[in-house]
Amino acid sequence: MFDNFAPRLAQILTEFSVPIQEGDYVLISSTLEAEPIVRALYEAVLRRGGHPVARVRLPGLQELLYELGNDKQLEFSDPLAMEAIERADVLFNILAPYNTKALSDVPPERIAKRQKAQQAMIKRYFERIGDGSLRWNICGWPTQAAAQQAEMGLLAYTEFVYKACALDKDDPVAHWRAVKEKQARMVAWLKGKKHAEVRGPGIELSFDFEGRAWISAWGDNNFPDGEIFTSPIKTSVNGHVEFSFPTVYGGREVRGVKLTFKDGKVVEASAEKNEAYLLSQLDMDEGARFLGEFAIGTNYGIQRFTGETLFDEKIGGTIHMALGQSFEEAGGTNKSQVHWDMVHDMKQGGSITIDGTLFYENGQFVIEG
Repeated sequence: MFDNFAPRLAQILTEFSVPIQEGDYVLISSTLEAEPIVRALYEAVLRRGGHPVARVRLPGLQELLYELGNDKQLEFSDPLAMEAIERADVLFNILAPYNTKALSDVPPERIAKRQKAQQAMIKRYFERIGDGSLRWNICGWPTQAAAQQAEMGLLAYTEFVYKACALDKDDPVAHWRAVKEKQARMVAWLKGKKHAEVRGPGIELSFDFEGRAWISAWGDNNFPDGEIFTSPIKTSVNGHVEFSFPTVYGGREVRGVKLTFKDGKVVEASAEKNEAYLLSQLDMDEGARFLGEFAIGTNYGIQRFTGETLFDEKIGGTIHMALGQSFEEAGGTNKSQVHWDMVHDMKQGGSITIDGTLFYENGQFVIEG
């Protein structure tokens, strides 16, 4: 039924999302679960004259490190990984988990120690993304673990991913080009605006974005895609939010997250499940309690929660906010090794007002740009 999934997806990724040029050094990173798309991407890159290198992770290695590693081992930063970030022209990261709960029992402080060890590499990664020297794409691939996380069977989940990518359409590229054009109009309308008020069940929030760019995500960096986003002015965020969806970060599911912002900073935080982990991430570094991203999801082909942020943050009719690292391309200045996206439903009475003009209501744009 989905025999054309991998080659069709690989073609879109290498010809539309991140067009591969002759001589490109292309890293393909995933797990053994993603063998069909890794193989199809490898072939597609070769056919376009690039130099593909596949790095495939084995199951259980992370768990071994956290179980047996001492502090020095947890704090070790792989110099070859840094070299790859420095030298690669293109990075494809295929999300294909073996076990979405694999790190659930790892003490948060050990995860935090490991994350801090990667700080220099993450910083360099964001620098190269910011200056455009590293082209990249994060893509989802259906696995049994991901299907179970979404509370679906593998066949149903595969169909969900297939349709979320618009691969069920006669001309998927035409679909994504139309998404790109519509979102470009939204972004153009927002240019030169200054202030946002976000209201609805569970949220009352305001922030400034004067001088900041709104970015359209149309399939170049994520696939599937569908969002427009900005990085708010760091100290301007005020209000509160009670996120309507759970969130998964670092292999931990956190439910019932409530945040209160004052002058940009999270001053109150709680969660119904895994609150200690939430707080450990907020205390990761100085920038973790500030908002690095505000975004509006626009993929109406995604209408259910799956537990995978790549899909959940794109749900048409939702917004999401990321604590921590902001986007230099949007003019963001907040620095953190954390970038944690949390999703909130806006379809039942939510609204976004921009400089006093209603821009978005009940999960739909009311301005056509």
